[in-house]
Amino acid sequence: MANAIINVTNLRLRTFIGFNPEEREKKQDVVINLEIHYPAEQACETDEVDQALNYKVITKKVINIVENGHFLLLEKLVAEILAACHSHNSVHYAKARVDKPHALRFADSVSLTLDWVKP
Repeated sequence: MANAIINVTNLRLRTFIGFNPEEREKKQDVVINLEIHYPAEQACETDEVDQALNYKVITKKVINIVENGHFLLLEKLVAEILAACHSHNSVHYAKARVDKPHALRFADSVSLTLDWVKP
C-alpha cells in the first residue's frame, strides 16, 4: 500500500489568539505546519484527481478557521485546525503545529503540536 504524506509548511496567517487584553483586540501572526497521511495507492496507479486527497480544500478550511476565529488558547486553535485536517474519510493520521512568533521576549516563537490517529 502506498501511504502518502502531505506536508503544508509555514502557512502564515493572522488571528486573535491569547487571553491578555491586547491579544484580544489585535490579530497576531501564527505559522502553521500540517502533516496529513492517507492511502494513495489508487491515485498512484490511476493518476485520477478524484483518487487523491485535495490539500487545497483542507488548507482553505484551515484558513477560514484561523482568520475568522477568536481563541484564548493555542490548544483550542490547534485542535480546530487538526479537526479540519482529518475531516476527510481517507485520512488516517494528521498532525498540526502552530507557532506564535514573538510570544516570549527571548524566543523566536512558542508552538503547540497535536496529532490524531484514526481509531
